[in-house]
Amino acid sequence: MANNKTFTMIKPCAVKNGHIGAILAKINEAGFRIVAMRMTRLSVSQAEAFYGVHKERPFFNDLVEFMSSAPVVAAILEKDNAVEDYRKLIGATNPENAEEGTIRKAFAVSIQENAVHGSDSDDNAALEGGFFFASSESYTADGIEVLD
Repeated sequence: MANNKTFTMIKPCAVKNGHIGAILAKINEAGFRIVAMRMTRLSVSQAEAFYGVHKERPFFNDLVEFMSSAPVVAAILEKDNAVEDYRKLIGATNPENAEEGTIRKAFAVSIQENAVHGSDSDDNAALEGGFFFASSESYTADGIEVLD
């Protein structure tokens, strides 16, 4: 059974454009199991907190405005080698550079509106998943609640 987890967020552009189902289908087809999921809308302060690592970057304010502009779908995914495999599945940040068949190539609008967020490390996956979900809201593939 897979025991690695990663975090993803379907961004406002993909939600607004009706791509939730297609993106989730690609995730399932790639062998990931969704062990926690919710649709929510980030407040400005939540978006600032989630993307705080980018606070000093020139794009930070635009990113916060974009991420709080409409609902997102947050999910914890489970699969062996989850972080690395999901990064391959989503493709390059710039959809023009993303490989064919990746989520960003298929659904991204631009570098900022790149359809999905994906954790870049196991540590960040745990932090980001914890931002959206309590440990009692995450399940293993067999449906048994994961308690930390």
